[in-house]
Amino acid sequence: MIERVFLEGKEIILVGTAHVSSESVKLVEQVINDEKPEVVGVELDDQRFAQLKQGEQWKEQNVMDLLNKGQAYLFLLNLMLANMQRKIGEDLGVRPGSEMLKAIELAEAQNARIALLDRNVKVTLKRAFNKTSLKEKLKLGGGIVMGLFAGGEAIQITKEKVEEMKQKDIMTELIKELSKEAPSIKEVLVDERDFYIAQKILACDCKKIVAVVGAGHVDGIKENLSKGKQSVAELEKIPEKRNWIFEIIKYGIPALFIAFLAWGFYTKGWAGSLEVFAYWFLITGVLSAAGALIARAHPLSALIAFVAAPFTTLHPALASGWFAAIAEAKFRKPKVKDFETLNKLDSYKDFQKNNVTHLLIVASFTNIGSTIGVIIALPYLTKLLF
Repeated sequence: MIERVFLEGKEIILVGTAHVSSESVKLVEQVINDEKPEVVGVELDDQRFAQLKQGEQWKEQNVMDLLNKGQAYLFLLNLMLANMQRKIGEDLGVRPGSEMLKAIELAEAQNARIALLDRNVKVTLKRAFNKTSLKEKLKLGGGIVMGLFAGGEAIQITKEKVEEMKQKDIMTELIKELSKEAPSIKEVLVDERDFYIAQKILACDCKKIVAVVGAGHVDGIKENLSKGKQSVAELEKIPEKRNWIFEIIKYGIPALFIAFLAWGFYTKGWAGSLEVFAYWFLITGVLSAAGALIARAHPLSALIAFVAAPFTTLHPALASGWFAAIAEAKFRKPKVKDFETLNKLDSYKDFQKNNVTHLLIVASFTNIGSTIGVIIALPYLTKLLF
């Protein structure tokens, strides 16, 4: 797909591609060789540019930092998406992003300037996470996890399907569907980036630029180009989302527990308070340990989850999953080979075998178990006391 725009004395050639298409690589090569632009723009930021040229730098990731910052879920989702794209590329015999690499290679060969047009991927992901509702997060996460569990039985993506999806009408329909299912995600991943990329193109000081972008962005970029130069500063900020419901829950749970203890003491003395604590301990502890065991944690890690959960569920800054994962690291310490194979995980079984992702799964499942424990324990204690 090629769109040509003449604007303010500048010729802009938009080349719409699929990121796992051999035909896209040929198209990019043909256009750049024919047009010989001053600037070749690619839908990349600094981080993805480095990753394409040097490979993923997973070995630099500190697992304990991920656990301490509560980023295990995001890291797992990022890995799942990266491995899905890599698997599709292997099925088609094309490395994801090959057309971008080809564009960079040709630009360097022709002494053309390279323009990185996309927004920093971390900013995009954080904006998407902050803007999406819980319902949208569950839809997205559920879809990715289902795809992961499907493993090799998932629908095969053929070259014909990829080429079909590059057609403007197909991409338009897919984007419309995304806007229905997850409007906030579509706004950040598509609309904002269309505007951002258009502004980066307009900011390039040249008379001719070839911009290599995903086919789904072409129409949006073209529309935004006609609006003229505008600031992108606001889109480079991560909006602070203060979720009052979450804040109430975070501090409300320990407050409720203290109230239950006090009421138990008021109605039944020390025996009443002890009963409240015992039920809280058993319900949150058992379900947290169950989550750890479902994640195939060592029994001692599950025991630590059992002991930690009744207390971490009452502390806004702690999580039982951290303690379970730290304990699990004693039994399955991540090795260099585990980091080196992070981009070669095709199924849930592979994620479990890898010691790095195993720790993150243990932390995630343990935290989910303790959360379910709180959801069950609060109404049970209410019924018990009242």
